[in-house]
Amino acid sequence: MEGIASIATRVAEIRTQIAAVHPPPANTAATAAASASTASFATAASFATAVTEAGRALRTPEGVPADLARYGNGRIPESALQRVGDTGHRLWAPAAASLEALMRAARADGVTIGITDSYRSYAEQVDLAHRKGLYSQGGLAAKPGTSDHGWGMAVDLDLDAGAQSWMRANAGRFGFVEDTPREPWHWKYR
Repeated sequence: MEGIASIATRVAEIRTQIAAVHPPPANTAATAAASASTASFATAASFATAVTEAGRALRTPEGVPADLARYGNGRIPESALQRVGDTGHRLWAPAAASLEALMRAARADGVTIGITDSYRSYAEQVDLAHRKGLYSQGGLAAKPGTSDHGWGMAVDLDLDAGAQSWMRANAGRFGFVEDTPREPWHWKYR
């Protein structure tokens, strides 16, 4: 039972760290499970189920994994990012690996996909908002601290018509979605 107690303590610590960045929804079963005493679990299996539910609650509203959320949007350290091939662009490691695979598949189909932007620090988000205006006001920048780029989970691509068509048909296989109206170049990793 001591092992379960240490896991419960760690789950509670992670929940507290994430709540500091993005407060969890009030009164959810997952939040309650994450903070519950180990005495309330009859079996290891019931505890494992509660940990899984707590893990779901430990994702930010944007769907950001807990290991990124602890840093904050635009404050991801270099050590938590991975370069995308030899492009010089950086993303969260799973997103970078998936984008590299996507670009290899596109090349195999004779399609060229370039990258124009990837991870943005908070300072870069502020600068972009000043230069391009806020999306909510007709501009092209997210409110600083809310950008998918600030999580290292979005990329802006250089796409001709053929590449755009290829992306729309194939990007989902690699975990990327086109989710921002007015920005057909913006692709988010889910």
